[in-house]
Amino acid sequence: MQSGSNRMQPNSNTSRFPSLSASDRALAALESGLRTVFTKTRASRPSPAAGIQSDAMTAHDAAEAGALMRVNHVGEICAQALYQSQALFGRTADLQQHFKQSAQEELDHLAWTEERLAQLGAHTSHLAPVWWIGAFAWGSLAGAAGDRWSLGFVVETERQVEAHLASHLDRLPAGDAASRAIVEQMKHEEAAHAEAALAAGAAPLPAPVKGLMRLAAKVMTTVAHRV
Repeated sequence: MQSGSNRMQPNSNTSRFPSLSASDRALAALESGLRTVFTKTRASRPSPAAGIQSDAMTAHDAAEAGALMRVNHVGEICAQALYQSQALFGRTADLQQHFKQSAQEELDHLAWTEERLAQLGAHTSHLAPVWWIGAFAWGSLAGAAGDRWSLGFVVETERQVEAHLASHLDRLPAGDAASRAIVEQMKHEEAAHAEAALAAGAAPLPAPVKGLMRLAAKVMTTVAHRV
């Protein structure tokens, strides 16, 4: 886990609800979702882009950087929904806390990408509520399947995200050092989340499930790049 993993913000999008009923936890997850989609997220750690000056970019390069960072921002909205739903369905308090802690760490990614989008003069996705609902449904299915499958879903998700971020490092304009710093840090921490899920007892997912996940991710990245 990363250095920021033990810092929980009192106004975090991720609520602590270890002793609540299932219905109360569901309402808390819904509230977290509304905060994720409709309020500005505050990071618990400085952005990796802080103090980094990017080279001047052409309008085309700035637009492409903005589109790629918008995709990454959508990915972090989805990460919140996935972890919130998986925490909701976790069978044990330890696993629920594992998912909530991971969601807390991902909040920094959400805040960093949102901030970078503003710096680039780019907008967040207009379909943010749709992305959150879809990811919450995926996470709920994984959670309902059982803890080991839910953890396996995390492993596969984070590995696909890591590969996706690596591709963005190839596609970002060479002079956009600020966006590159953010993506590099995110890539490192997504890999750590996958390793943590493996250590917690994740089961490998069947190939057809992995294929469906890749297809869903392809739809998201293609649409979010534009909208």
